[in-house]
Amino acid sequence: MIKKYRMRKWLNVFFIVATLAGCAGNKSGHPVVIIESAFGDIEVELYEDKAPKTVAAFLAGIDAGLYKKSSFYRVLKNEDAPTEYNYGLIQGGVFESKPETVTKFVPHESPRQTGISHESGTISMARTTPGSASSEFFICIGNQSQFDSSSRGNADGLGYAAFGRVIKGMDIVKAIQNEKSNGDRFVKAIAIKNIERD
Repeated sequence: MIKKYRMRKWLNVFFIVATLAGCAGNKSGHPVVIIESAFGDIEVELYEDKAPKTVAAFLAGIDAGLYKKSSFYRVLKNEDAPTEYNYGLIQGGVFESKPETVTKFVPHESPRQTGISHESGTISMARTTPGSASSEFFICIGNQSQFDSSSRGNADGLGYAAFGRVIKGMDIVKAIQNEKSNGDRFVKAIAIKNIERD
């Protein structure tokens, strides 16, 4: 009887520890996706509670296989700054690898609505006019709060739709940014093998 009680007790302890360990991976409960690039994996946490329409559209593209064999093709950086101090962004999607791919446009969720600022590691949707974002996204390197309201080419003051943040792999983001470029384009696009849910 005592042996059975001890066995049951240890099984209960084991179950609790295993359950807690399983929950430790993502304490926030937000969905996490993995950008599998030629330079390594970038883990991104998505804020579906703050930017539900943008996150839903991004995840729908991932689930449909949209980002398989896509690429990072655009970059902003200071050519004279060392990698660890360089600010800017890298932009990716299907624009160069699969330009024929058409996706639904995403209703614009401004940083004014969501409260998500373009800090270092923030992922955001590229766009022209409000509501024209579809599949293209960028990752900020350093504080890019100018994208919260307006920037070059977008004088509407509504900013870009930020919807998540890199939680692991900023070293990969910076390594990609440091690749050779001509103006705001990489000389050779950086392959994105796929983007998948974690």
